[in-house]
Amino acid sequence: MPTEVPRPKNVGRPPRLSLEAIITAADRILHSEGAEKLSMRHLANELGSTPMALYYHVRDKDELLLLVMEMHAQRIPRPQLPDDPRERLVTTAVMLYDLLAERLWIIDVLTGDDLIAPSSLWFVEVMIDAAVEYGHSPEQAVYVYRTIWYYIVGDLIIRVNSKRRRARASHPVYEDEVIAGLTSGTHPQLAAVADRWAELNARDTHREGLAAIVDGLLPQRSEAHD
Repeated sequence: MPTEVPRPKNVGRPPRLSLEAIITAADRILHSEGAEKLSMRHLANELGSTPMALYYHVRDKDELLLLVMEMHAQRIPRPQLPDDPRERLVTTAVMLYDLLAERLWIIDVLTGDDLIAPSSLWFVEVMIDAAVEYGHSPEQAVYVYRTIWYYIVGDLIIRVNSKRRRARASHPVYEDEVIAGLTSGTHPQLAAVADRWAELNARDTHREGLAAIVDGLLPQRSEAHD
């Protein structure tokens, strides 16, 4: 009886890749592990391929990040926005915050590089246009947008880092311990809320915060038309 000869394992070229498969796998890594964990080697391993095969489709990691961000931007529906410019500005700002909160890796990318998805620029256009319609000059309207943007990014970074730090902590967080040790004689206001400090800091108040910032940045209607 002839002896069975084991078949050799397939060698040679890695499986054929598509740009869509690469973008999908990169998006999966970004969502589950964050932007800092995405590398061409890690992505190639995820796809059972080689880094050189990826470079046939994308120039580098920056181009890949742009493609993933553009994919998300194109999928965002553009809702019917309020006619009132103040309400339109608040609604758009809150929508942008909520979308980024679901895709926190984008914050890491946007704050670390000068990358931007062209299809997401309608957010910027809507907010600047609303500020202009309310009474600002185009230059002032850009300042309004930038101030809102800095609030969104800063709030999300602080919130995420605080949540991660508290999740890793095996003992009471140092900040909470310091606040808890304050006395009414030296810090009466802080001492009054010390037992609720962590709870108060954890509250999600971004909608109220964005509305307050918009109201502070927009001129009074009488001032706008003087």
